[in-house]
Amino acid sequence: MLGPVVNGIVIIICALVGRFLVKGLPQRFEEIIKKALGLSIMYIGIAGAMENQRVMLLIISLVMGSIIGEWINIDKGMNRIGIWAEKKMGFGEGNFAKGFVTASILFCTGSMAIVGAMQSGLQGNHEMLFAKSILDGVISIVFASTMGIGVAFSAVPVFLYEGAIALGAGFIKDMLTTEIITEMSAVGSLLIAALGFNFLEIKEIKVANMIPAIFLPWLFLAIEAAFL
Repeated sequence: MLGPVVNGIVIIICALVGRFLVKGLPQRFEEIIKKALGLSIMYIGIAGAMENQRVMLLIISLVMGSIIGEWINIDKGMNRIGIWAEKKMGFGEGNFAKGFVTASILFCTGSMAIVGAMQSGLQGNHEMLFAKSILDGVISIVFASTMGIGVAFSAVPVFLYEGAIALGAGFIKDMLTTEIITEMSAVGSLLIAALGFNFLEIKEIKVANMIPAIFLPWLFLAIEAAFL
């Protein structure tokens, strides 16, 4: 569990640095930073999605996962949690929920979270999660400077997600093949690209409602392996 713990702590510390030390930039600088982040996030997402080997699987997973997420309305639930925490702790920033939801999705999707947590749980090898912590930390500083303290609270879902994978790694190692991780990561990367659209204010996408899509390649490929 060392890897998930370090990842969570780094996110909190760096978000606090961004919120209290970097915060205060003129509005025009905040806007251009957000646009630069949006372009960078879109590039990272698209580059990751290009590793996909089965396009139809990606499309079906994304469509069906989005339907499931919209039905459950994950976006509304996560925003409610963010708004509740904002009111309870009296931050009064107004964009707490946005920072919490955006950072949570970005830090939990992608292969580094999955593979790194598995290596942490199975081998006690935390190097990948340590590397991810550095990346998440840099992003947390910039995010928190523009979106506020809600970014720090994304450490909670990140720790729970990576911790659950690390603790359950022994049980799921045979089910998470290289192909499954590749396809799950490709779907997750598209969601990261969608976050970039939100930063650029091209079109607001409820990315949280697409989260179930990440896990559908696992289901579909498991079914395929069982019957073919």
